Amino acid sequence: MLTVFHPKGNLQAFTELARLLTRHRQLAIELARREISERYAGQWFGTFWAIGHPLALILVYIFVFGFVFKTRIGGTTDLPLDYTAYMLSGLIPWLAFQESMGKASTVITANANLVKQVIFPIEVLPIKGVIATLVTQCVFLVMLAVYALATAQTLLWTYLLLPLLLVLQALAMIGVSYSLAAIGAYFRDVKDFVQVFCSVAFFLLPILYLPAAVPSAVRPVLYANPFSYLIWCYQDVLYFGRLEHPWAWCVFVSLSLFVFIVGYRIFRKLKPMFGNVL
Repeated sequence: MLTVFHPKGNLQAFTELARLLTRHRQLAIELARREISERYAGQWFGTFWAIGHPLALILVYIFVFGFVFKTRIGGTTDLPLDYTAYMLSGLIPWLAFQESMGKASTVITANANLVKQVIFPIEVLPIKGVIATLVTQCVFLVMLAVYALATAQTLLWTYLLLPLLLVLQALAMIGVSYSLAAIGAYFRDVKDFVQVFCSVAFFLLPILYLPAAVPSAVRPVLYANPFSYLIWCYQDVLYFGRLEHPWAWCVFVSLSLFVFIVGYRIFRKLKPMFGNVL
């Protein structure tokens, strides 16, 4: 049984994983680079599709909610930027997290040949998907910064907090990826559950609407969704330009560290039997 709340065990898992990431960082980076370049090998537009697919989705949301439903916010002290900036500030990190979960759920079964090699450090497999996803996310964050400069002629000082936020997000994504990768090796339906969850969870996040616009009876659902705190932190940095949700930062920091440690402990616990189920 995993004693996930034992401080000594959690600290040991954290230091062990930190050493592992340091020792195999070059391998993880190289695998991530190959994943990005080989995924679209032989296609006319090549790696453009790594950006093209989520970009098309973003443009659809902008058109539907910005022009069809004509959602209008911004231009005030409380809401400094326009609706497009508000939506993108939450949508970009969510798309990245969603993609990493989808990759993680099949990463062990898809790399069975590597998993069965005794000398290969399979702990890097979930991490390489996270790295590849974060590269795409950083491209979109640059696009959002360019958009903010073009429309508001300024960049918020809170952009300086982006490196910290990306590190916290990476920790959370690695932890979730380890959990999904380990469980997915035994339970192949995990990938389908992840797809359904992501489709539903998107509408339970404060991305397309302001929390104040949600009926008070339903609002607790936003706070019960752990991904909401990720979205609120990014909105503070990319949209509000201030710590509009300081409590969200406390929750997100705690959740990121907790998920990072527990995810690895689950992976380490189930790892010895991977070869038998593949």
